[in-house]
Amino acid sequence: MSGNNGNGKHHPLTFDYRFAFANGKVKEFHIELDRENLRLHFPNKESYPEWTRLSHHQCENCPLKEKDTPYCPVAKNLVEVIEFFKDAVSHETAGVEITSENRTYYKETSLQDGISSLVGIVMVTSGCPVMDKLKPMVKTHLPFASGEETMYRAISMYLLAQYFTYKRGGTPDWDLNNLLKIYEGVRIVNKNFCQRLSGACAQDASLNAVIHLDCFADRTAFSLEEKQLDTFERFFDAYFNKPVE
Repeated sequence: MSGNNGNGKHHPLTFDYRFAFANGKVKEFHIELDRENLRLHFPNKESYPEWTRLSHHQCENCPLKEKDTPYCPVAKNLVEVIEFFKDAVSHETAGVEITSENRTYYKETSLQDGISSLVGIVMVTSGCPVMDKLKPMVKTHLPFASGEETMYRAISMYLLAQYFTYKRGGTPDWDLNNLLKIYEGVRIVNKNFCQRLSGACAQDASLNAVIHLDCFADRTAFSLEEKQLDTFERFFDAYFNKPVE
């Protein structure tokens, strides 16, 4: 999973995923992102499987048109991952090592957990107009994040986006109303993508990897809808105290 950005000025942002199985088999996936816009570099293949066509279980909220984009951009970039894991079961364990520029992560975990981390990067960097809103989180990608960590990073990302909106003369959404809408859209994509994969996978590892991502989206959306952010507020007491005169 690699490509060439054709630009000598900027070397790509890379993530290397290494799956080591109990039988000694090893599978590696190399991800390259454009450092300027966090778009995935991926060379085009001569042909793609039918399940990657845009019209195959196209998301209800997808704004793309088949005449302009014959293949789902996320599906195209996940062919290698889905093909490799199509016969894998969720509960199978592997040693998953993820190497980024600044550090290496390692966890003995289920395949659905490891695949979920990999699929998550691809889904938000492939050019899907719905998933694009989560792309800034990739710059500080945190593999194997908990639901609480994911929610904290998502809200922090969104508030930074509002600051940039304000700086550009726009109207910022400090109440996080549109973040809930973003995650509602993400959940629609996750649901439809599971339907897209249902015929491509003999076993459930890849499907459950997407479901795993959807659980995080669901938890974040629920917390925003129910305004359950008080658990974070107590950590910011230093900002609320009046300065000593």
